[in-house]
Amino acid sequence: MLAKKPPMGFNTWNTFGENINEKIILETADKMVELGLRDAGYEYLVIDDCWSEHERDPETGRLVPDHVKFPNGMKYVSDYVHSKGLKFGMYSDVGVYTCAGYPASFDHEFLDAKTFADFGADYLKYDYGYKPASANGEVLYRRMAQALRNCGRDIVLSACQWGCDDPHLWMRSAGADLYRSTGDIEDTWESLRNIIVSQLDKLCCAGPGLWNDTDMLTIGMRGRGNVGEGRKGCTDTEYETEFALWCMIQAPLMIGADLRGIDDVNLALLKNERLIRINQDEDARPPYVFRHGEYSFVLVKLLSDGEMAISMTNGNDGERHMCFFMEDLGLPVSSGLGLDMTDAFTGENVGYFKEIFRAPVPAHGTKCYICTVR
Repeated sequence: MLAKKPPMGFNTWNTFGENINEKIILETADKMVELGLRDAGYEYLVIDDCWSEHERDPETGRLVPDHVKFPNGMKYVSDYVHSKGLKFGMYSDVGVYTCAGYPASFDHEFLDAKTFADFGADYLKYDYGYKPASANGEVLYRRMAQALRNCGRDIVLSACQWGCDDPHLWMRSAGADLYRSTGDIEDTWESLRNIIVSQLDKLCCAGPGLWNDTDMLTIGMRGRGNVGEGRKGCTDTEYETEFALWCMIQAPLMIGADLRGIDDVNLALLKNERLIRINQDEDARPPYVFRHGEYSFVLVKLLSDGEMAISMTNGNDGERHMCFFMEDLGLPVSSGLGLDMTDAFTGENVGYFKEIFRAPVPAHGTKCYICTVR
């Protein structure tokens, strides 16, 4: 099993889009180490779409790195990433072309898998654009899964199917290690809110070996980059909600902001060891949900050490007092037990509570706690 825990790393698409090159990848690898992100668990550095020439090699049929963007070839880049103690990721698509119009892997799966292995790839993001109408998506993902299993190298398969064709029903059996269960994210509150709400009835589908992928993080983008340009970006409160919820549902944590200019506040959020601990919990139990309205809800997640994580999210435009009852957690008054609660954002103890817990939650905000039963 290649993905016992949700993968953590960096992906180029959110910030750079097609404007990627060797210099950016090498500098990002340096920053992942320098900023302490590698040591916090972020191990994959993934190059997304637009890395190749527009035509395959006419003699070998192989995909070829863009000679201007990657003058030293992809193995050189991969070796540098590995030298930093990181893992290297590539990108392709089930279709004839990638989403940006570059050659993709339809009917070239086994050759491309061998090419990625020769590059030294440890991870493949596999998109869903330009698929012939007669081709079955489930079968195409099976093909690449088999190709990667037989390429001579362990490569994680990240299926990017945008939530189409009910992938939660068959992606595990097809052989993927994680799969996009949503459409593309943008650096806006509406985008991240709608993505998380769309997943509340699918949380039980994730677990070791197959994770629900709610897309790359926008934390720290602040309206810049490929999915941020022309938008106002999210507030720090909204970014806190994004990270807490991605951690609570154990989504992959793939940073999308430019690490060469990320601010200290959002860097600290991405490195929050208490929230990462929730995301990487070994038991990998999905949270259960209490709805407080269309966009407001409480998530409760049992952790492997006998503790539990609880988040309260207010997706409305004004502050709300939210609550949960210990009875609903399986802790009735007759048990004599309550919760000793620690703020997962700050590490501060907020007290011991029995029967009910209430707290004000700001607009678009999330409170998140790690709780000990006693």
